Amino acid sequence: MSLTFLPPPIQQINSEIALHVGVNLYVLRLDLMHPWVNGNKWFKLKYNLLEAKEKNFTTLLTFGGAYSNHIYATAAAGNLFGFRTIGVIRGEERLPLNPTLSFAVQQGMQLVYLNREMYRQRNTPALEEYLRQRFGEVFIIPEGGSNLNGVRGCIEIVDGAMPTAGYAYAFNHICVACGTATTLAGIALSLNEGQKAIAFPVLKNGAFLAQEIESLLTNYLASDLPTPYNSPASWELVCDYHFGGYAKVNDELLLFSKQFTQEHGVPLDYVYTAKMFYGVMDLLKQGFFCKGDRLLLVHTGGLQGNIGMEEKLQRFSKI
Repeated sequence: MSLTFLPPPIQQINSEIALHVGVNLYVLRLDLMHPWVNGNKWFKLKYNLLEAKEKNFTTLLTFGGAYSNHIYATAAAGNLFGFRTIGVIRGEERLPLNPTLSFAVQQGMQLVYLNREMYRQRNTPALEEYLRQRFGEVFIIPEGGSNLNGVRGCIEIVDGAMPTAGYAYAFNHICVACGTATTLAGIALSLNEGQKAIAFPVLKNGAFLAQEIESLLTNYLASDLPTPYNSPASWELVCDYHFGGYAKVNDELLLFSKQFTQEHGVPLDYVYTAKMFYGVMDLLKQGFFCKGDRLLLVHTGGLQGNIGMEEKLQRFSKI
């Protein structure tokens, strides 16, 4: 498995819709950084891995669902950088393992299952103590890498990917799908006053994430961790493109994703990026953006999840 991480390319999207309204559209292809540890997951994991190494931990423990991109990436990163990994999975064990969990096991991850009631306590000291008593001294990474280390890594997503210093300022809107809000918080901290981060929650009723974002930003700025600016750039949540909730899809979204890939050569994952890209294209039609705007859409990876999603859809279509 390669330790080489490639700089993510920036790809222009020559969309008729964007051209018609005079908007320049680009995609930051984080999905192309590494075969297994890519997208925003690498940035969320980076400083967690460094802290674990500095503190001489040999085992990482983290949390996720059965199709989690975070579980997938953590298993691969642990194998790459010499950590033992434990994945605490929400729900009961189902055999045979789906592609995500099969890959995690192949990378050496030990899977542990918690019922949903216990899993809801994953961020409590009581459950963390239980896990440490069971597995010994482990470095715990929260679900999705959603902690200040994760925010620190996500500060590097936009500016760190730019080919030249200051190139990031060429974009006045940075668009990203939103799950735990960690990526959005990091991006907001990396932008200047003339730029805006726009997040598309993939969860139903995603407006609650505003509080999570404010908490992450406040706690990060109160820490000793580095930041380019003393305050975040403006940001906005657009909550109308969840398609029914987390990991929910319909024929319209699937058709959009297929057509976008065919037209522009950019594969989209159904859980995150497809919803964000659909939202951006719909907002373009509505005149949400202004002529001359330059949009950078962050492709956060997660394509591995499409295999499991397609298998589920095939099963349901046969019922």
